[in-house]
Amino acid sequence: MHGHDALHELVLRSLDDDQAQDVVSIPLTGKSNIADYMVIASGRSTRQVASMAQKLQDRIKQELGRHVRIEGLPVADWVLIDADDVIVHIFRPEVRSFYNLERMWGFEEQAAPASAAV
Repeated sequence: MHGHDALHELVLRSLDDDQAQDVVSIPLTGKSNIADYMVIASGRSTRQVASMAQKLQDRIKQELGRHVRIEGLPVADWVLIDADDVIVHIFRPEVRSFYNLERMWGFEEQAAPASAAV
């Protein structure tokens, strides 16, 4: 298992353990050189968002020995966790629908009917 796969698994497991809602993982390989994956999740409250971010940071440090950068605390409407190969965004639901990152990254377009392409 490559480093970024282990990290990706850990991120998803950590969010799941903390009852994150609507977790979406977008593979960015070939689309972006920022990271291999972008993971987007929602928390019910700013407190839950902050707690999920901090636990994720702790788990990555304990299990993989990596330091990650967190932006968006203490407000915690939208927290960004930059773990190099995986970028994680955790939102409060109303903030997430406002930014709609999935659409911004063209993630929804993949579901468009292929017949539309001329």
